[in-house]
Amino acid sequence: MFDEPFIRSLGLIVIAGALFALVARLIRMPAIVAYLIAGLVLGPLTGLVEISPTLSLISEVGIALLLFLVGLELSFDKIRDVGPVSVVAGLGQVVFTAIGGLLICWLLGFGLMEGLFLAVALTFSSTVVVVKLLDEKQELDSLYGRIAVGIFLVQDLVAIVILTFLTGLSAEGERTAGAILIGVARAFGGMALLLGAVLVAARFVMPRPLEWAARSPETLFIWSLTWCFLVVLGAHFLHLSLEIGAFLAGVSLAQLPYNEDLRRRVHPLMNFCIAVFFVSLGIRMELGAARMEWVTVVVLSLFVLLGNPLIFMWIIARMGYDERTSFFTSVTVAQISEFSFIFVGLGVSSGLVRVDILSLTALVGLVTIGLSSYMILYNRQLYEFCRRVGLLRMFRSPPAREEVETRKLRQGHVLIVGMNTLGRDLARRLTGAGETVLAIDTDPGKLRGLPCATLLGNVEYLTVLEEAGLSRARLVISALQIEATNDLLAFRCRSNGVPYAVHVIDLEQTDNLLEMDARYLMIPKVDGVKLQTRELQRRGFLSHSP
Repeated sequence: MFDEPFIRSLGLIVIAGALFALVARLIRMPAIVAYLIAGLVLGPLTGLVEISPTLSLISEVGIALLLFLVGLELSFDKIRDVGPVSVVAGLGQVVFTAIGGLLICWLLGFGLMEGLFLAVALTFSSTVVVVKLLDEKQELDSLYGRIAVGIFLVQDLVAIVILTFLTGLSAEGERTAGAILIGVARAFGGMALLLGAVLVAARFVMPRPLEWAARSPETLFIWSLTWCFLVVLGAHFLHLSLEIGAFLAGVSLAQLPYNEDLRRRVHPLMNFCIAVFFVSLGIRMELGAARMEWVTVVVLSLFVLLGNPLIFMWIIARMGYDERTSFFTSVTVAQISEFSFIFVGLGVSSGLVRVDILSLTALVGLVTIGLSSYMILYNRQLYEFCRRVGLLRMFRSPPAREEVETRKLRQGHVLIVGMNTLGRDLARRLTGAGETVLAIDTDPGKLRGLPCATLLGNVEYLTVLEEAGLSRARLVISALQIEATNDLLAFRCRSNGVPYAVHVIDLEQTDNLLEMDARYLMIPKVDGVKLQTRELQRRGFLSHSP
């Protein structure tokens, strides 16, 4: 049967979302902010649209696809070299922001339950918004971009744990302490079971079917959605929220080699459903109650825009990263997340908080996502301003030495990759011999105290090699003991016509490296035998060869 009100409402949502997104693109504002504003216009300001059950269903599908995409962004391979700082900064920020947010909410007069929900909502940053902006700037593979993605992974996992707890807390039945404890235990048991099943399937079951499906883009798209909704059905069977299932489905597929193509395939459908979700969220907002809380909106927004970056800057600086990397990473977290809306929305539907708390959260999201987007887009100008006026001195982070020194490198410098004992010794010896040396490593601690220019980064990323001036180098030396990285570095050196010397651990790799035109192979086993033979000959235990 033709549902005219539904078609009319959906049409207005799509048209308004498209028009506001077009205007937002002209002023470089995130589409999510445009959709929220479109919802405000259609709902509270004009009353043109009211949310129906069918529209709510579409928006729920949209949020499932949104979290599926969030999971697809979180590949462990992309962040393995920045894992420690991501874990420490991600968990540290969640703790400090939650405590600070709860204290601010208490000072603003909120009750304990409402303060908890608002404080938790302020702790998470938007993976979708930041990844999209960094991708537009072509800085997603930069050092600070990878740290930010790692932090989002930690935050998102914490959010899933909290959503699981909330699912158990809001389970139907009595609200006695024993019933709540049983509900929470069931929820976490269900999530552990689902997570284990998903990871096992992604490791042993999914690769072969997806390899076959990858031959056809349309088939790959359908199979990925099928997997998403199968996991969502599994979550429903285990009495978990669909958001948890969709996120875990995305994370599992992100570890496969097809995740980049999957992201591109899912984007169009996901964009449509996201538009409906965020426009619907704007329609649901009660501006009457929120207008009375404008002071609260300003205070909470300032806490997110300034407090979150300050907390991150302090933590990352303590991990040994320079002020430029610390600042750029910190700026990326100055907004609340899509998880914030979901979390508060579940609280409203469970009757734990009032509906105006959702409106308050949406307004804070509107302000923080909008302003932080410009902070990310113009992070270099913002960094230079803060550095000139001395705002970064309080964090006592190491100065951005590597950027200044790599710019001074012209033609004929030597790149040394991997600051283990061999790499550090080579850096000192070559610098002492008058060579211009640039040392590269992923650990800031290993770069300290070297007498040469240093660069923090992973040479598997082209952006790091470009910053190191690979094409202008006279020689590249790898002291790494990672065969895959050495092979990739050898290929890129050959492509740029730069001589390459490599530390060889496994003798079986020599033929492969020689095919890559490696000029010199440092082979500890062979060199050690030669040294021992010469020493034994010197002492007279062995005769010299004729």
